[in-house]
Amino acid sequence: MSTTPRALVPAQAAPRLEDMTVIDVRTPGEFASGHVPGARNVPLDRLEEAMPALEAAAARGPLLVVCASGARSGRACEALTAAGITAVATMTGGTTAWAAEGHDLKRPEGGRAVWPMERQVRLAAGGLVLLGVGVAQVWAPAQWLAAGVGAGLAFSAVSGTCGMAALLARLPHNRRAGNGEDFDRTLNDLHR
Repeated sequence: MSTTPRALVPAQAAPRLEDMTVIDVRTPGEFASGHVPGARNVPLDRLEEAMPALEAAAARGPLLVVCASGARSGRACEALTAAGITAVATMTGGTTAWAAEGHDLKRPEGGRAVWPMERQVRLAAGGLVLLGVGVAQVWAPAQWLAAGVGAGLAFSAVSGTCGMAALLARLPHNRRAGNGEDFDRTLNDLHR
């Protein structure tokens, strides 16, 4: 049996949603702005904590892991596969592709729009570069801020990780009120 996670496009995933447990690894704020119907929110930074519940869910049927574009869900699938969960697939293109193909996104009551993490990173990185270049006009050492952001983005591309995204995920707008209770409820549901 192959341990390489499978990738499904939204058209392949849509008719199988009833047979799969859908795990959305985006931040709670992103999840609240719209998710695949029936998805459970297990943020990527809490995946290890949720592993026993995910193993229990996988014992009942395959897992479909989604995010905004497919990058974070791919990393989550690799971690799940490394933990011995082989009945797992990622959705290529994530919720962005899901919505683009005309499928509905579910929003919880009071769900608010939060930019996808990649867009938040682009805004923060661009803003920091502009700040560094602007301040460097009057104080030369500020150019190192722009250089540091550039180096961080290059490292992010090479390593497949993003420190800036990890930091942004901790900001209040990416965490809904009641997140701890929601996460505990999700883990209990996955164990059933």
